[in-house]
Amino acid sequence: MAKSKTAFVCGECGAEFPRWQGQCSECKEWNTVTEIRLAPAAGTSRNSRFSGYAGTQGNKVQTLDEVSLSELPRINSGFTELDRVLGGGMVTGSAILIGGNPGAGKSTLLLQVMCGLASRMKTLYVTGEESLQQVAMRAQRLGLPRDQLRMLSETSVEQICHVAREEKPAVVVIDSIQVMHVAEVQSSPGTVSQVRESAAQLTRFAKQQGVIMLMVGHVTKDGALAGPKVLEHCIDCSIMLDGANDSRFRMLRSHKNRFGAVNELGVFAMTETGLKEVSNPSAIFLSRGEEQITGSVVMIIWEGTRPLLVELQALVDYSQLGNPRRVTVGLEQNRLSMLLAVLHRHGGLQMADQDVFVNVVGGVRVEDTSADLALLLALVSSFRDKALPRELVVFGEVGLSGEIRPVPSGQERLMEAAKHGFTRAIIPWANRPKHAPPGMEVIAVKKLEEALEAL
Repeated sequence: MAKSKTAFVCGECGAEFPRWQGQCSECKEWNTVTEIRLAPAAGTSRNSRFSGYAGTQGNKVQTLDEVSLSELPRINSGFTELDRVLGGGMVTGSAILIGGNPGAGKSTLLLQVMCGLASRMKTLYVTGEESLQQVAMRAQRLGLPRDQLRMLSETSVEQICHVAREEKPAVVVIDSIQVMHVAEVQSSPGTVSQVRESAAQLTRFAKQQGVIMLMVGHVTKDGALAGPKVLEHCIDCSIMLDGANDSRFRMLRSHKNRFGAVNELGVFAMTETGLKEVSNPSAIFLSRGEEQITGSVVMIIWEGTRPLLVELQALVDYSQLGNPRRVTVGLEQNRLSMLLAVLHRHGGLQMADQDVFVNVVGGVRVEDTSADLALLLALVSSFRDKALPRELVVFGEVGLSGEIRPVPSGQERLMEAAKHGFTRAIIPWANRPKHAPPGMEVIAVKKLEEALEAL
């Protein structure tokens, strides 16, 4: 009888060690290394587990000019926003991981996609967390066609691959990867070893059979995908569906994409009949009242391949505390502290004794540096208690010496603002257009002092 092997794996990062130790030397976390038992099996060595991922015919060495550059076939999901995030559609033979908080709508979105694809091609929906009756009840509640979607309730990866070989579907959904298990790994589902081996086998099956594999992934309380970090490395595309519990809007972002651009944004609205696409997301983020308020300004950020108009609000108030508060929602707090120092040094405004609160309306997370100038003007508006014009839009990056740096795609941002009725814009000097949009006054500035004078 073969002796079972043991391994010590970190539950946070997935690193392996020959013996137990209190602290993981890779991620520096304490008490995360646990012992797992691995049953010996032929053909499942460490070198063979990840074989076949590239989808090549054999192991022939080739030069770059010998590699075929034919376009990879893509399948439209039926949702324009989802196809944009995926880079133009789902690529045949790819493994896609979709994560999100509980209740975000991951299963609802995939069920809508699969019911739509079932009329065009053969599909297979594998559910491991819910029963078939629960999925059928959801499809009935959403008013989706149920006569062609193939369903399977299974958690064994070997059995799922066996059924998929017989059914020969074009698209397979695994809901979810955390409940799947491999027979050769002697540990419970959801552990580091089970998630790693299950994802590796399903990804290898997708590459070898030319199947699109959509896997649902859970997230931790910190918002990161649960399981080992190798889970995100072995798949081709990782997207996250998130949204506040009190908001009906959902944001779909791509964090990794081997077949398209990252940081793409898709916007959906949760309705009684499922997720609906929001074709003009700028309109929902600009639902401002008729009355002018201080500390409010509209900025133009760049999300993936398109501009997005978002309202930014700032509140500056005298602090009763010895250490004034700096609170940001949707922006990086360290960048706020840096911009306050720039405003003091090059704008002559001291806010060391003021509480500063910044909020991006609509729950959008802004990582674009083009929001710097808009943030500073909103702070000045709140500090001086003077409202900015409603028809004004602002974008531009601010340097430490007070210079206004250019940002990419300045012309496209101005065209988007003009389409929504804005008539004035404060932008970097290097982004000044040769021909301004009709009816728009463009104010190009080089320094922070010039932007404050333009107000």
